Amino acid sequence: MSAVALPAPVVARRRATAEPAIVRGLLIGAALCFLGLFLVVPLAAVFTEAFRKGAHVYLAALTEPDALSAIALTVLVAAVAVPANVIFGVAAAWAIAKFEFKGKSVLITLIDLPFAVSPVVSGLIYVLLFGLQGWFGPWLHAHNIKILFAVPGIVLATIFVTFPFVVRELIPLMQAQGTEEEEAARVLGASGWQMFWRVTLPNIKWGLLYGVILCNARAMGEFGAVSVVSGHVRGATNTMPLYVEILYNEYHFAAAFAVASLLASLALVTLLVKSLIEWRARREEAQAKISFEHGQVI
Repeated sequence: MSAVALPAPVVARRRATAEPAIVRGLLIGAALCFLGLFLVVPLAAVFTEAFRKGAHVYLAALTEPDALSAIALTVLVAAVAVPANVIFGVAAAWAIAKFEFKGKSVLITLIDLPFAVSPVVSGLIYVLLFGLQGWFGPWLHAHNIKILFAVPGIVLATIFVTFPFVVRELIPLMQAQGTEEEEAARVLGASGWQMFWRVTLPNIKWGLLYGVILCNARAMGEFGAVSVVSGHVRGATNTMPLYVEILYNEYHFAAAFAVASLLASLALVTLLVKSLIEWRARREEAQAKISFEHGQVI
């Protein structure tokens, strides 16, 4: 029985991916060591230090009035920032992926701006705008409107640093899907809202959920921009990351690690939900592919 000759590109690809076992082992071992040293060990240290003095100390640290205030403020900020970023992200991604207009490249550049600008600089921008000596500071002071060192400033700074997460997940997804389905729905008489709810949204639901999860995790863990605009008013404008810093600087290590463990738990839950969403998306894609191939066979 004669051997079948494989095409040259296939042979080259197999040779490129057929490294010796020792090379694969070294690469995998290096990756695992890196993850263990810089991810697993710090997380384990956080939870170990949080429970070092017992569960009663851990619970007492989390039920302190200042801790409860920091947790409540963090949840409030995320509850405002994430929906705002979802609305903006869907609208911006839809406009960029589905339409051609002047200034499109400028809009994309502005969307990426928070990735390029330091969070501390982002906070300073709001100080420049809303501070007492800022552009709008005198008018705000005259009308007794407080932005800086109050909840509105924290919300605005959080929205600024987190708004690329949703839109950046949706733009490539919408661009890959094209406009054929929307155009077909329009020909069949669907209105704009019907087209969005019945065609666009089902196609982007997994990417949207993925962006929401990342946005929420960043909103709850943001430190730099919030630190600049919050004023560190204890029991009023301290989010969980700021409260952890205060406790650590005051040598309340057990309480600091207890609150930090909540943030670490948020990161782990985010990773778990992210993996679940990716698995569900791959499963639906595989089922759709099987259904399409089965339809072609029939």
